[in-house]
Formats: sequence, structure tokens, C-alpha cells
Amino acid sequence: MYHLTEETEQDWWEVEALYDLCFAPGREALSSYRLRDGVPPVANLSLIARDDAGILSGAIRYWPVTIVGNGAQHAALLLGPVAVHPTRQGEGLGGHLIRESLLVAEKMGMTRVMLVGDAPYYQRFGFSKLEGIFMPPPTNPDRVLGYSLKNGAWAGVTGHVARVTSGPDDPV
Repeated sequence: MYHLTEETEQDWWEVEALYDLCFAPGREALSSYRLRDGVPPVANLSLIARDDAGILSGAIRYWPVTIVGNGAQHAALLLGPVAVHPTRQGEGLGGHLIRESLLVAEKMGMTRVMLVGDAPYYQRFGFSKLEGIFMPPPTNPDRVLGYSLKNGAWAGVTGHVARVTSGPDDPV
């Protein structure tokens, strides 16, 4: 059994070690990390899963981003990374973290979520390819996926994803 809680400052380095274990060396060189530089993750959505012995088994983080295009700014959440310890993979924990965090985001009044990932995996949670949304290079546009927490949240939203530097025009 897993216990989900919000990530705390005391969990930070343990979560970072999990991400290092689960992802290739140089993960921080990815373009999505440029969007996270100097921006804290969304606290209520950054969740960790511990087993009954208190061992960290999985983690998920979200970051605020802005989509800038056509003279407008639209706020969004950037999901990722999500990781499950290799000894716990295949148990459905990653899916549990995604589903639970999306429920929390919806309860918080958020509107749209995006990520860079494998469509076949994330489609089961309701993510689909975003047209007209451009991540910093060298991101493959086929891997830019979105999820609407409110009907029509992505309708008419186009542009380039940018790091949050000031308050966006509409709620996330």
C-alpha cells in the first residue's frame, strides 16, 4: 500500500535522487528544465508516494508555464517529471500519481495541463497531442500533449511555451 503526501522541503533531495535513478544522465539538459529554472514547483501538486515502511516509491511534480502567442498569454501546468522506483514499476503507481494529482489540480480550479511524453502511455489518462503549442527546441512536437481540466481549456490556445516570469492573463 502507498501513502500519497505533498512533497516537502525535506523530501527534495530524496526525490531528486529518485529522478536521477529513473532518468538518463543529463536529464536536466532537456528543454523542459529551462522552463523550470528558478521557478518553484506547484506545492499542492508535487506529490510523493511512500510504502508502508516509509520508503520513497514514486514522485510527481508540476510547474507553472505560460503559452505566449497571438498577443495573449495563457497559463498552464507542466506535468513532470513523474517517476517510480525501478523496484516498484509495473504496479500502477505512476498512473495513480497522475490520476490523483489531476484530481487535485481540478479541485484547485486549474484549467489546463501539458507535458512532453509518449502519447500511447499518456492517452490512457486523457492526454492528447497539442496542435499549435511549441516547446523550446529540440522538443519533438509529436510528444507535446495536453489535458483539459475544464471543457475547452485548450480551445484557441496557441503559441510558444515560456517560463513563468510574471502573472499570466488567465488562471492556470
